[in-house]
Amino acid sequence: GKITVLATAYQGKELNSPNDVVVKSDGGIYFTDPTYGRLDYYGVKRDPELTFRGVYRVGPDPRSSRLLADDFDQPNGLCFSLDGRRLFVNDTGRTHIRVFDVKPDGGLSGGAVWAETRGEGAGAPDGMKLDSAGNVYCSGPGGIHVFTPDAVCLGVIQVPERAANFAWGDDDLRPLYVTASSSVYRSRVQ
Repeated sequence: GKITVLATAYQGKELNSPNDVVVKSDGGIYFTDPTYGRLDYYGVKRDPELTFRGVYRVGPDPRSSRLLADDFDQPNGLCFSLDGRRLFVNDTGRTHIRVFDVKPDGGLSGGAVWAETRGEGAGAPDGMKLDSAGNVYCSGPGGIHVFTPDAVCLGVIQVPERAANFAWGDDDLRPLYVTASSSVYRSRVQ
């Protein structure tokens, strides 16, 4: 294979530590840039060059990342709605999920708080995915929080330790594989 670097800097300053990524149907690559990789516990301790933590898009020219939002504490997981018209981005530090409208040029507008991940147990917003019904799944306190497309919390898929990220698997994509602090869990969903 071949490795192609898509983004390392913004306006001449090194990115913080690009984290989660999602690709839109038009090929636009959206990613979050928290500072976790610059912290002792998660990465290599070093001061950030940027004064903000943002959400970016890489389009046809991979040498130029486009900053879409810069008002997050720690942007992390992100996913598109089924129709690709909305982008959900969670903010680990503020324990909520925001929603943006996606413009025809790939830019974003809006950004209101859409839902909060509150509850018992360890965890904070991190990984985020959508299911075939348009429900948003987001890790948070106690496990994986499930929200309807209208931000109604259906409940929490409980995980015995802090859940970080997850993906659907197997041939029918119904089992949810959850990566946690020291284990991987499997839970079959409807």
